[in-house]
Amino acid sequence: MAIKVAVICGGSSVEHEVSVITALQAAQALDKSKYRPVALYITKDLRFFTGGDLLDIKAYKDIPSALAGARQVVPVRLEGRPVLMDFPPKALGRPHYEEIDAALLGAHGTNVEDGTLQGLLEYWGVPYTGCSVCASAVGMDKWVMKQVFKSAGLPCLSGVLISKGDYLKDPEGEIKGLLEKIALPMVVKPSNLGSSVGISKARDEEQLKEALDLAFSFAPFALCERAVRNLREINCAVLGDRDGAVASVCEEPLNATDILTYADKYKSGGGKSGSKGGAKSGGQGSGMASLTRKVPAELPQGVSEKIQQMALAAFKAIDASGVARIDFMMDSETGEIFVNEINTIPGSLSYYLWEAGGVSFPQLVDRLISLALKKKRDKDSLTFSFDTNLLEGASLGGSKGSKS
Repeated sequence: MAIKVAVICGGSSVEHEVSVITALQAAQALDKSKYRPVALYITKDLRFFTGGDLLDIKAYKDIPSALAGARQVVPVRLEGRPVLMDFPPKALGRPHYEEIDAALLGAHGTNVEDGTLQGLLEYWGVPYTGCSVCASAVGMDKWVMKQVFKSAGLPCLSGVLISKGDYLKDPEGEIKGLLEKIALPMVVKPSNLGSSVGISKARDEEQLKEALDLAFSFAPFALCERAVRNLREINCAVLGDRDGAVASVCEEPLNATDILTYADKYKSGGGKSGSKGGAKSGGQGSGMASLTRKVPAELPQGVSEKIQQMALAAFKAIDASGVARIDFMMDSETGEIFVNEINTIPGSLSYYLWEAGGVSFPQLVDRLISLALKKKRDKDSLTFSFDTNLLEGASLGGSKGSKS
């Protein structure tokens, strides 16, 4: 019997549309003799839909029509099993439901990749691909991530975190304090968004004000870092969990600007590569695979291996699982390498990096689901409660705050 896999995308995120491409690419790659994909699309107003044509990218050209032909559902547990139940339920008779064996996450960004969705899936009791709640939250918060990486001994750029509230109270004072700590040019980004949304480079004070205003339109905190001169961006993916992981080949995105923007990542088109081993465009949209890149990256001797080891260390530092992509910044003149960030659900699941190393997309998603099932087995082996009847003699009197 085929394993029913809920392929999840969408949500209240600025990366909503991109997540649809990633999820449907993954669904297309599933071995249909082993898995049965079940679309689970989350609307921007946080409703769940399944069925209809939601596994076809063409349906998303007219989402209202697509939803009219789909079923609204809610994830619930029925007799100890995770199911999708029609909502609202029928007034009479047994409600219609569909049992789910695992969840394949293709969702990106705030409210879905940051531990929020993972927490829901934990309570739903379904095995899910990718990082746990804590690792997902750390991976989305760039400031917290930086502190964790530094604690693990990984090289990161020094940064300053500015709150929107403090900035609005005294913008000139905040900018003056910032410039005393970091010299221009600097990069300003929202502290908890992915896909380079809201990121910009400031070369003077006027651009710095504009960059902060942009970042604060997406998040309550902005992270400011010095810009790396002679920048080369190098990425490396990692697949596995705390018990063992492997690194992919390295890639170098080739973008027109001096920082990799959202448009560079997803609107560059073409699906071509600057060298052999370039990514192919998938039938369900290109996503990250459309970015012009060199795969593998052309790096000095020993540098690829160094970056791969750093990627594994970053993966381990946040206790990641599944597949993640770690992005690096390299100064081409000094040779300095800095860990920029980890993407816990990378665009297109970074399948193009694994294909370049001999792992097909179907093999990648099969491995992800196997890791999800293992993670659930490991959790189920832990003790979360004791068979005691503490409440039998309990009362609301006694010492305040006592746990004894």
